[in-house]
Amino acid sequence: MFKSLHPFRHVALLCAALLTGLTLVSSAFADDGSPAMQTGKHVLVKHPDVSVGAQYDTTHVYVASADLDAFVTSFLATFGGKASPRAVFTVTPTPSKTASQYVQTPVGMLSVFGFETPIPYPFGSERTGYLVTDIDQALKAARAAGADVLVDSFDDPIGKDAVIQWPGGLTMQLYWHTKAPNYAPLQSVPDNRVYVSRYEANNFVRRWLHFSHGKVVSDNPQADAGVIGLPGETVREIRIESGFGHMVVFVTDGKLPFPFGRETTGYGVADLAQTIERAQAAGAKVLSPAYSSGSGKTAMLEFPGGYIAEVHDGE
Repeated sequence: MFKSLHPFRHVALLCAALLTGLTLVSSAFADDGSPAMQTGKHVLVKHPDVSVGAQYDTTHVYVASADLDAFVTSFLATFGGKASPRAVFTVTPTPSKTASQYVQTPVGMLSVFGFETPIPYPFGSERTGYLVTDIDQALKAARAAGADVLVDSFDDPIGKDAVIQWPGGLTMQLYWHTKAPNYAPLQSVPDNRVYVSRYEANNFVRRWLHFSHGKVVSDNPQADAGVIGLPGETVREIRIESGFGHMVVFVTDGKLPFPFGRETTGYGVADLAQTIERAQAAGAKVLSPAYSSGSGKTAMLEFPGGYIAEVHDGE
């Protein structure tokens, strides 16, 4: 039942979409017989929404095997929750071995891997795992939206997995369970924090919206860049919601101070100051102290083993 067993999955053929502007629909060309609809001069391939819910999204955390226990203990002490028993699995389609745990907290889920063998390519580059209703349909939808498939669908002990990559470089896992899990909704849905260039930002957002059936809830070209370590400057910040949870996209030139860009997930908490205190007491470091902006306060933490996370006000 725990997702620590699921790694990464396959693809079907389909052409992607070349679109303009920051709108959901534009163009795509079907070559697999999928139903399509005419939208002006463009044909949009129609695929169902394959998301299951934000409580099934997991951040993938890779730490040294020796640091796994310390990381899990520190993270749970900071945010609460529970972890699955630690066990050793093969979670890749080629031979490997990793100690692994699934960590459930009120503010987001983790799949934690402490590899005992070299990590096969491209594992370790995928930031998140998303549970889908049907792995084959999900891969068709991802391909139709313009994603590449880095690792084709393969079996794991409890389902199937694949690894996909979006324009702009965002890499993620899709997974499917033979027996569907059933988790309670989160108290606070975390942000998948994505950094892209201005050259691929609109392209990425259009394609992600097409796949996720999501919507842009805000697109601020003059957001306070202090939230990514650049006070006194501005940054384009795009916020997206879908059945896969929340995503915040920062459009930058890549000239970021450490540790910004190294974090994959942002966690909303009821009391930021208390959360930071608990984290420090549990062995975490404050890499960037609390910064106040128009949207609240944000800070950057590093947990034992090197996992970097953003934390912010608001559940």
